[in-house]
Amino acid sequence: MRIIFTFSLVFLTCAAQAKVIHAFVALCDNKNQGIVPVPAKIGNGQDPHTNLYWGCGYGLRTFLKKDTDWVLLSTEKDPQANVLERCIFKHRATGTVLVAEAYDGAAIRACIRDFFLACSGELPRDLVAEGLPLRAGGMADLVTYCGHDGLMEFSLEPLALKQAQTPRAAIMLACYSQHYFEPYLRKTGATPLVWTTHLMAPEAYTLVAAIERWLAGGTDEEVRSAAAAAYDQYQHCGVGAARRLLVTGY
Repeated sequence: MRIIFTFSLVFLTCAAQAKVIHAFVALCDNKNQGIVPVPAKIGNGQDPHTNLYWGCGYGLRTFLKKDTDWVLLSTEKDPQANVLERCIFKHRATGTVLVAEAYDGAAIRACIRDFFLACSGELPRDLVAEGLPLRAGGMADLVTYCGHDGLMEFSLEPLALKQAQTPRAAIMLACYSQHYFEPYLRKTGATPLVWTTHLMAPEAYTLVAAIERWLAGGTDEEVRSAAAAAYDQYQHCGVGAARRLLVTGY
């Protein structure tokens, strides 16, 4: 009994120490977002399965499902208001859990709002992964946003944000996110690990490359460099241009 109890205690302690990442994804939406229209099938913000930022080849759900470094633990449809699908992945090497939520494209304002609330340490998500409790949202170690930069069209004011008791890192893959996200992010105390200076395609390869380097203990600059290398690999824009686009810190 003592051996079993000790093993269980060690297992739970290790599980508690595993990092948690929460990814907020605003589905691409031709109708409800101020974007240059994409083909209708991938620009339907109410259909995660075919959406550019979720179900397509470089969408987060599909990209991670094909990545052998990650394993899909669960998929849940309509888990809560504005979220059309939630997927929970586990990183094979580190045990890190990634919670990815696909927001209805028409609810992009709610998605960006929830991202900042999580950066503030609010919006806790009490979930279950492999039968164990999982605290995501505002309890995550790394919070990310991928999608259109809706702040170019609307403001989130009034949005009461506070400094998180435990500051966390944030990645914001959206056009001009450094400029538009900065006033809100500063209020949360979060560290901008990667964000952007210009137009960009917020597809999964950039985010996953940044996360992998972060999990390996890379510095902020190394994480930024990994993200830029991945962006150049898929976009063929030149690594110099990718590094000017993807920056770190204030």
